[in-house]
Amino acid sequence: MLEEFKKFALKGNVVDLAVGVIIGAAFGGIVTSMVGDLIMPIIGAITGGLDFSNYFTGLSKSVTATNLADAKKQGAVLAWGNFLTLTLNFLIVAFVLFIVIRLMNRLKAKEEAAPEKPTKDQELLTEIRDLLKSK
Repeated sequence: MLEEFKKFALKGNVVDLAVGVIIGAAFGGIVTSMVGDLIMPIIGAITGGLDFSNYFTGLSKSVTATNLADAKKQGAVLAWGNFLTLTLNFLIVAFVLFIVIRLMNRLKAKEEAAPEKPTKDQELLTEIRDLLKSK
């Protein structure tokens, strides 16, 4: 059983998946920072200094706070500003992945389209074949 587990755990797909998850987590952190630290402040400046993460709608009359953290303590709220931020985060990740995959596909197509240069052995064999055909 231990030998079977070792074969399973060391298969290429499992290792590739683990690497993908780790890189994805790191990439997610970068994108989260990009959205929170670069894009949302610019959008906030364009809209008059508004911070989308604090946009909410109280679901009861007891919610009177002006920031999301305090409003959640007072009662149920719809944190639609936070949802908007996370949706923007998702769209950026999806767009960046689209660009990366598109570039990878182009590079792959160029590699497949480029003819391989024959090795010296292949060149010699071709010359020998051509000489034999000419006789």
